[in-house]
Amino acid sequence: MVLTTLFFLAACSQQGNNTQQLQAQIDSLQHKLDNTYKPGFGEFMSSIQVHHNKLWFAGTNNNWKLADFEINEIQEALNDIQQFNTDRPEARAIGMINPAIDSVNNAIKQQNKSLFKSSYTLLTNTCNNCHKATEHEFNVVTIPSHPPTSNQSFKPVQ
Repeated sequence: MVLTTLFFLAACSQQGNNTQQLQAQIDSLQHKLDNTYKPGFGEFMSSIQVHHNKLWFAGTNNNWKLADFEINEIQEALNDIQQFNTDRPEARAIGMINPAIDSVNNAIKQQNKSLFKSSYTLLTNTCNNCHKATEHEFNVVTIPSHPPTSNQSFKPVQ
């Protein structure tokens, strides 16, 4: 009986040490997660701004593959905002952009330049309405007059 009790106590002691080691590992991993880089809202919005610009030049040059790529990059950044910036109240307003994104997607699928231009205008106006709704009205988006980069062709590849 004494021998059984000693084995039991030894096993409990070892299990207690394992539990402490596991908790230390969990705490260490949580600390690493808490200090892992997470893009800020502004980084996502700057990315969207570049893709918004490229989208215009792709669509107005009938480069529908590039236009499709750019609208998907915008959607991806918007999804990332909702995933990584849940602490920002602006993230809750992101959904208001979806009808405008759908409209641009439809124009791209139809490869309709006229519809693309009107859908792009709707997208731009919706961005500005979101900025107003989230008290960022000072950040006004416009239809671009110059490509964001000078080292990219926006004409479709033949």
